[in-house]
Amino acid sequence: MDALRKLSILGIVLSLIPFRPGFAYATASTHIWAPSTDTQAWDTGHVTADVYVPVGDNSDGNRPEPVTNSGLTFGILPFKKLTAEAGFDYKTGYGDLDRWPMYFNAKIAIPEDAYGPHFPALAFGIYDAGTSKDRTNYDLVYVKGAKTFKIKNFSLGRFSMGYFWGNPKIMLNEDLKRDNNGIFWAWERTMPEISDKLWVCAEYQGTRSGYGAFNLGASVQFTKDISVICGYQFYNNRNLADTVTIQMDINY
Repeated sequence: MDALRKLSILGIVLSLIPFRPGFAYATASTHIWAPSTDTQAWDTGHVTADVYVPVGDNSDGNRPEPVTNSGLTFGILPFKKLTAEAGFDYKTGYGDLDRWPMYFNAKIAIPEDAYGPHFPALAFGIYDAGTSKDRTNYDLVYVKGAKTFKIKNFSLGRFSMGYFWGNPKIMLNEDLKRDNNGIFWAWERTMPEISDKLWVCAEYQGTRSGYGAFNLGASVQFTKDISVICGYQFYNNRNLADTVTIQMDINY
């Protein structure tokens, strides 16, 4: 797609998102669960197909439905030191909320080392901006930083830390009280000792809402543009059944 067409698509995407002061921007580039500081490069796109499968029952004895997610994210800035992406997700498996399956996201970022060897990656964005007021407009706004650390030529991996804020009317804990903000962090590393195509990650997102979880996962890259991530989610709210994630990613 040429630049004019991409900007037109961005305008359509942004026009569909409920406005929030200061930022109004779905799956964004993630680690396993939460957004990373990465973005899609200009003139590239990313297709994802995810399924979240419960491994047991909730505390009330009911087995939740698997959640499926199909999404598209594309790069929207042609710069090296300032990047951005926008996209959407089509999610099902949430019962009555499946009447509003579209969610949107966007992110603006500065890549790691953009302004020197010690400069961290920085990102500011929003995701899960739904289309139904106080039903699906979770509108998680976040800031995040990341830095890769090494000892001589040995990589210790990349460490990320950030903070998020969501819609307090629908991000609730097990006591139905608002629990809509908190920290998230992640550690990730490619494992060249085993294979350059193997990546592992551990991450955490705060709150005892449905977003709060500790996640472990790994990815295998089959080709330059196709990879599969498998992960496991331990929810902070232990009334919720843990889930297994299987995610296929295709870049183009």
